[in-house]
Amino acid sequence: MTYETWNFLMYLNTHSYYSLHYGTLSINELLDLAIQNNVGTIALTDINTTMGIPEFVKEAMQKGIKPIAGCEFRNGDDLLYIGLAQNREGLKELNDWQTEHNLQEKSYPADAPEFKQVFVIYPFGRKLPEELRENEFTGIKAKQINKLLTSEYRKYPEKLVVWQPVTNKNQEGQFLHKTLRAIDHNVLITKLLENQFTDDMEIMDYQNLANQFKNHPEIILNTEKIMNACSISFEFKVIKNKKIFTHSAYEDKHLLERLALDGMVYRYGIDNIEAHKRIRHELEIIEKLNFSSYFLIAWDIVRYGISCGFYHVGRGSGANSIVAYCLKITDVDPIKLNLYFERFLNPKRSSPPDFDIDYSWRDREQIQEYIFKRYGRNHVALLGATSTFKDRSIYRELGKVFGLPKEEIDSLVDNPNDDRNSNKITRLIKTISEKMVDFPNLRSIHAGGILISEEPLTYYTALDLPPKGFPTTQWDMYMAEFLGFEKLDILSQRGIGHIKEAVDIIRENRGEVVDVHQVEQFFQDEQVKLQLRTAETNGCFYIESPAMRGLLTKLHCDNYLSLVAASSIIRPGVAKSGMMKQYIQRFHNPQSIQYLHPIMKDQLEETYGVMVYQEDVIKVAHHFAGLDLAEADVLRRAMSGKFRSKVEFQRIVDRYFSNCRERGYSEDVTREVWRQIESFAGYSFSKAHSASYAVESFQSLFLKSHYPLEFMVAVINNFGGFYRTWVYFNEAQRCGAHIELPCVNQSRSETRIIGKTIFTGFVHVQNLEQSVISVILNERQQNGEFGSLSDFIERTAITKEQLIILIRLGAFHFTRTSKAELLWKAHMLLNKTVPVAKNRALFEAAPREFVLPQLEQSVLGDAWDEIELIGFPVSMTAFDMLETRFRGEITSMQMMSNLGRTVRMLGRLVTIKYVRTVRGEIMHFGTFTDVQGEFFDTVHFPPSLKNYPFRGDGIYLILGKVVEEFGFPSLEVEKMAKMPFLKNPKA
Repeated sequence: MTYETWNFLMYLNTHSYYSLHYGTLSINELLDLAIQNNVGTIALTDINTTMGIPEFVKEAMQKGIKPIAGCEFRNGDDLLYIGLAQNREGLKELNDWQTEHNLQEKSYPADAPEFKQVFVIYPFGRKLPEELRENEFTGIKAKQINKLLTSEYRKYPEKLVVWQPVTNKNQEGQFLHKTLRAIDHNVLITKLLENQFTDDMEIMDYQNLANQFKNHPEIILNTEKIMNACSISFEFKVIKNKKIFTHSAYEDKHLLERLALDGMVYRYGIDNIEAHKRIRHELEIIEKLNFSSYFLIAWDIVRYGISCGFYHVGRGSGANSIVAYCLKITDVDPIKLNLYFERFLNPKRSSPPDFDIDYSWRDREQIQEYIFKRYGRNHVALLGATSTFKDRSIYRELGKVFGLPKEEIDSLVDNPNDDRNSNKITRLIKTISEKMVDFPNLRSIHAGGILISEEPLTYYTALDLPPKGFPTTQWDMYMAEFLGFEKLDILSQRGIGHIKEAVDIIRENRGEVVDVHQVEQFFQDEQVKLQLRTAETNGCFYIESPAMRGLLTKLHCDNYLSLVAASSIIRPGVAKSGMMKQYIQRFHNPQSIQYLHPIMKDQLEETYGVMVYQEDVIKVAHHFAGLDLAEADVLRRAMSGKFRSKVEFQRIVDRYFSNCRERGYSEDVTREVWRQIESFAGYSFSKAHSASYAVESFQSLFLKSHYPLEFMVAVINNFGGFYRTWVYFNEAQRCGAHIELPCVNQSRSETRIIGKTIFTGFVHVQNLEQSVISVILNERQQNGEFGSLSDFIERTAITKEQLIILIRLGAFHFTRTSKAELLWKAHMLLNKTVPVAKNRALFEAAPREFVLPQLEQSVLGDAWDEIELIGFPVSMTAFDMLETRFRGEITSMQMMSNLGRTVRMLGRLVTIKYVRTVRGEIMHFGTFTDVQGEFFDTVHFPPSLKNYPFRGDGIYLILGKVVEEFGFPSLEVEKMAKMPFLKNPKA
């Protein structure tokens, strides 16, 4: 049945759950409700948003309902008017109106603008009939009909339309609506004001509603006229991205071809037949699918970054492309790694791919600004995201609404099934939470997605202005793909930052120029191989975590291809499925491998019969189960959470099993292959993605191998490693650095290195104001180093509180005066006067001298000051602060020679990994440093952990058995105790 055969009474004002914290119905629920009530036309008018319109239009047409796009405009709880788009130009007007107010962060005016392709409906009583423009009407509810007897509108019936708002399905929905409104206002549900919610928003059967207006047929007629004048549709299968980069598709094709072939010479030399053949093959597919401009835009962005001296990493499925490699979008050689282009783009692929381009966190914003300026702010937007109500976090929101004390809310969140958390209120909370799961909660921003469109983006979405400061779509990546947009991911990554900064520091400290793009040389560097093989990877991108260090050791990893594999199998779902352990075992015993099927051997022999990459999932689904490449890719994307159509996914799952039956596979083999697909598809990387990460890891490894001190300073300054800052200072000491506390004459805001001496940056000092740091650095640059405490005070006008921080931290060590004496002087100099900075005089007067008594100072007291102010001691080690002088029976370096022994080790806690066993019990993996600063790892099984839990940061005495797995030692903990420190003498 199509909507032409339906009753035509229109619902002008319906809300879905995209009316955040207001609506109670999904798009499908709203449409199904319309069908049940014989309603043939619906306008979706969510509050201050059109984010649900594309989904609404597609689903409505599939269900035979005529969709109309609209928006309800409000300031807070005050309903102003409803806009109904007559066509796509009208939708653009609505989106432009929203965008203007969102970007300028201003309220909506009480009167609608002079829309050209939009009908405006005001609530009854807000406007006099003579104030309405030609395209403006007043909506009247059935219960307001009697008011017409005394209203001016009795003379203007042509300006009235049926207004029956819809938000709920029934009384349960009404209560859910009130609950959402209470969450929105952050009040108890009993404290909601009447204007903060509504109670007349249930849908009404067509005939019932028509009967309400039977004495006013002109109102129904007016409504039908508006209905007939409105229509909306989208070409969902048409790509919406910018179509032309140059002036024509022909020019785009030839420019891309020239750039690719020029790049081939740079990458492969002039006579590489294989590269030339593959480039031609890719260019043919790219042209066929009209993606030339997409590649050229990515090239343009990368080219701009290179011109600015920015480093980037091109990764993701785009790294499968040799054209992308030749355009320098990526640094991964797809021929060397046997990557196939069809993983990225194939003729059967209906959904668009994307490039992932990482920049340093310091540089990304400039790249984004370039994109907006280059391609126009009307055509560029960051991609939005939608956070939904999830799991137990809903309990916290509902607990507040229903007045539970914080302690009871915490208990309910932590232990929802505990009998003590079962009462009338908590049962109500659990019931409501089930209804709220997956409701949109907040509009936010995607990690890095950016859209560049052919038409102005407001044809498809209104734009928000989140804290990032760039216009952002209201809908998310799923809706973008739904509409036919390909996103570019311009991502921020601190790993790139520390590589770039390390190069700069090396140039400054050593006068050497390092080209980190010579990765082929890095792959062959023996020192780099040794660093990798011994898992000396602290600070190195992606390969420094305890789990990764263990995996590298177990795999004897010392080459690029092994690291590419390790970068994928370290993913959490892989380890959980047991496939990572199988891979390690098969690596050590390849002769023991038993393949499930000959096809599995053909496709997976390189990875010992284990699916390591997302490409492996596609290959197995295609060659083993007979799915075509497009279906296999949908399977992969659905399992990794990037495909929303459950119907399409289930169709492919069913086809997998039916194909396997047709091919005569046993049920056991079929299900085991499926289990492996499931375990890997959702968590593994694409091979190209892993290869991109491995390139960056090798760049880090080269820098750490040959310039360890400069590299560690760069890691410290980028604040983005796996560990806390003190661990990297510890690593720098291991590599031969001398660590100095912040110094007013040597330190900068960031940490710096002079020779082999590292001066801690002011940025690490707790409660030291940025303005003070700026004054110190500017004054030192203009007038030279400070000569004394009094000189510093006169030139900086520092407050006493800020000065005391610097003195306590030893920042005036150059004066060779004790901290205690400096504190006395500071109090005397600043006790009575407000500091005012003075210009440096030509002849300086001698500072006033004070005669002080003998003052006490201890290194232990200094260490406690340092822990308070920068988080870790420098004047002495944390181990030297212990009450005990015992340092353990063995150290980390002695573990392999003590296998099987039960020993006592002393370790400073670095990090804890929390794991739940198959029985649901909690176990932990710990990482510690010993007295020599070397790492060692511990395993805490549930019984031991229960009796000897972790008790926060500190140093622990650990009793346990030394064990190893494929050459990686660890300590199975039996007992553990946190060791006490010597008391602070100043306390």
